[in-house]
Amino acid sequence: MAEQNEPEKPLSDAASKALAARRMRQPHLWVDHQVRQAMARGEFDDLPGKGKPIEGLGEQHDPDWWLKKLVEREQIVVLPASIQLRKDDAELDDLLDQQPTEKMARDVVEDFNARVIKARYGKPEGPPLITMPRDVDATLDAWRERREARIAAAPPEAAPPRKRRWWSRSKG
Repeated sequence: MAEQNEPEKPLSDAASKALAARRMRQPHLWVDHQVRQAMARGEFDDLPGKGKPIEGLGEQHDPDWWLKKLVEREQIVVLPASIQLRKDDAELDDLLDQQPTEKMARDVVEDFNARVIKARYGKPEGPPLITMPRDVDATLDAWRERREARIAAAPPEAAPPRKRRWWSRSKG
């Protein structure tokens, strides 16, 4: 039995091909060997769920199990278009206040309006759509007023102290 510290000697070409052919004829033995080696190295010791029963074992097979697990794990919420648009309409002013330029704010309002119009003329799903498109100019006027109020309420920034030039510094 070779020591662990000694490097393995390379196999001849014929021996390497014979070993590969044996592995291909009985892949389950090679896989079992790899698992046993990993267990000996302790690679399975700290896996999550160790000592716990396998979740969902014995239940009916659900072909969408992976999708349900993804939605649960990532906390994905899929709402009908009418409810999502109501929610987006309620949050639109806050979203607009995060936009630094008027062009970006205008793009957000126009995107919202396009989604409302698409939902209005598309196939209805879920509760009735009561959300109306926003008037872009009136919404941007309100955005400008809120922005000016925020700027006026913010304390003025203190000017950074002027750096003294190297020739006017006193020697000391």
